[in-house]
Amino acid sequence: MRRWFLLLALLGLCVGIAQAAGRVRVACVGNSITFGYGLADREADSYPSQLQAMLGEDYEVGNFGHSGTTLLYKGHRPYVLQTEFRQALDFKPDIVVIHLGINDTDPRNWPNHRDDFLSDYCALIDSFRLVSPRVRIIVARLSPISHRHPRFRSGTRDWLDEIQQAIPLVAKARDAELIDFHSPLYHRPDLFPDGLHPNRDGAEIMARTVFQHITGNYGGLRLPPIYSDGMVLQRDTPLRISGTANAGDEVWLEIRGRKTRCRAGQDGSWTAELQPLKAGGPYIFTARTKSQRVEYRDVMVGEVWLCSGQSNMAFKLRSALERDKALQEMPDSKPMLRLYNPSPICSIFDVEWDSLTLSRVNQLNYFGETRWQACTAESAADFSAVAFFFGRMLQDSLRVPVGLICNAVGGSNTESWIDRSTLEHQFPDILTDWLGNDFIMDWCRSRAAKNISLALQKGQKLQRHPYEPCYMHEAGILPLSRFPIRGVIWYQGESNAHNVQAHEKLFPLLVGSWRENWKQPEMPFLFVQLSSIDRPSWPWFRDSQRRLAAQVPCTAMAVSSDMGDSIDVHPRRKQPVGERLARLALSDVYALPYFQDHPSAKQGPVIKRVEAGRKGLVLEFDCAEGLTSSDGQPLRTFELADEFGIFHAATAEVEGTHVIVSAKEVKHPSAVRYGWQPFSRANLVNAYGLPCSTFCESVTAFGGATEVPGGDIRHDLQQKKPKYTQI
Repeated sequence: MRRWFLLLALLGLCVGIAQAAGRVRVACVGNSITFGYGLADREADSYPSQLQAMLGEDYEVGNFGHSGTTLLYKGHRPYVLQTEFRQALDFKPDIVVIHLGINDTDPRNWPNHRDDFLSDYCALIDSFRLVSPRVRIIVARLSPISHRHPRFRSGTRDWLDEIQQAIPLVAKARDAELIDFHSPLYHRPDLFPDGLHPNRDGAEIMARTVFQHITGNYGGLRLPPIYSDGMVLQRDTPLRISGTANAGDEVWLEIRGRKTRCRAGQDGSWTAELQPLKAGGPYIFTARTKSQRVEYRDVMVGEVWLCSGQSNMAFKLRSALERDKALQEMPDSKPMLRLYNPSPICSIFDVEWDSLTLSRVNQLNYFGETRWQACTAESAADFSAVAFFFGRMLQDSLRVPVGLICNAVGGSNTESWIDRSTLEHQFPDILTDWLGNDFIMDWCRSRAAKNISLALQKGQKLQRHPYEPCYMHEAGILPLSRFPIRGVIWYQGESNAHNVQAHEKLFPLLVGSWRENWKQPEMPFLFVQLSSIDRPSWPWFRDSQRRLAAQVPCTAMAVSSDMGDSIDVHPRRKQPVGERLARLALSDVYALPYFQDHPSAKQGPVIKRVEAGRKGLVLEFDCAEGLTSSDGQPLRTFELADEFGIFHAATAEVEGTHVIVSAKEVKHPSAVRYGWQPFSRANLVNAYGLPCSTFCESVTAFGGATEVPGGDIRHDLQQKKPKYTQI
């Protein structure tokens, strides 16, 4: 009997050895991040340990990470001199995953030895191929280093960028496979307690990235959530459509007889381009692989616009002054106008968020699930009022389907909508200690602190919030996955009006960030100038916006100062604002003949030239047909500054396309301003009832003239108008 037990035990041992011999060996090579530094239980939570759990018993995963080590052989602690390197070779792996280079950003290393990086990395790969000739080598783009790193601005940021660019070259030179630890972690700074080492959740993302690459299992065919029944696709432009599928799967796309195909890469991603489509619909759009098929019905092709900003863009039609008339005139359905209206999971009121909300915000799940809807009285009532009136006028004028995407968030600041890389390189100071950073409006900081107070009480200083720089870009722009659009309408600035100079830097960064995201360098960006209210900084901010419209290419500004409310930051008259944006689009983007024949119909008078004349200052305007006052009263709120810069009330009279401004107290005016009150009752309009922007302009010398910078507004948006055939 005893002999049988011994035989069974021996047999079990042999089976175990045989099974072990058949397991795929995966060696995880790296530094402290691979090792699991900072994790409470690195044996269970490091990314190699979590990878082992994901891969299962058919694999054996080894953790060969060594803290503080460098890829560079002449670095301060080369990996090839560490015990873990020898152990990894002795492991004789079938797969090697290499994540080295973080510590090479140390000033002792990269500045001195960067020329050796490619050759040293190739030599490391060759070492593994010597012991395992058929080994799969996987090299990783590096996990991110936060702006909180003490050397971030002095070199780490830029040296990391250079190393990231070198790693794909290594993969190509040695026919190795490339994975990306950077992208899935870059938008989750909350997962890096010290700005460098991921926590357990961050390690899980790394493990999943390796698991998916090794197995090729990315969950099958998927398109971004914005693709749904009833959507509108952009007409007259190549449609670049992206999604994921299992590695190597061929993907076929088809709509209205247009077909294309592509293949998912090793990272599971695919992008295909459909030839331009003319406006029309409804159509069926299909995406399929050999084993799966996704079908979208009732798809229209027309014009698509993103409608974004803060609360005045989010302001719902049901709360607008024009609500009743608009909804009563609404047919049972307006199928040519489609709405995509993701709603935030929580409002940013003066309340403390619970732990579930805090968790979802950290995961960038700030918007709930939604689908495209045809415009009905019910769907329009819960949609942006400004966007609705913009889209309605656009659709009525163009006679093509129009799709509107609204992701505006109340109180959100400009910096929250800009991508992380842009701020890291162009405005890094705004990222630092954002809850105590004066670049960010104190109201935003205090409201955010109240919302996330539960997390702060628990010491979770990295809790995220929509007002944090970059957050809305990561939670509200990236999920759109570059869904093809014509352009943007933007109503925001209330949460940046405290610092005109900062906004003058942020706004061009915002526009550039979004144009880069959509790969449309001339994408139209139409925005609303702040209305009037009793807030002292707003005259300066409005004037800054006026100048930005002239300076930033392919932008245009709709004036709303006459729609303001002295005490309410949310004026209820939204129809004129939406329709003024539509006028700009119809003129400058679509070049409708009516606006070419009637240029004053697109916008109010635009100050062009200031000149000293015999009767006083002569102000010349564009879009100045039929200059008059909006209420039949004399022009008001004009002021002239004397030679000392002190302003005095002035009288103003219309003469053709000019306004003559004079003041008895001012013999030699140095500047002129109009509507320079926080809550303005300025009343200069043109024949179409469109208001002139408030402004302040200097006069260089008595008897001289000032050509107003950009006053002619003849920038690229008008010079490069696309010509569209109306349908």
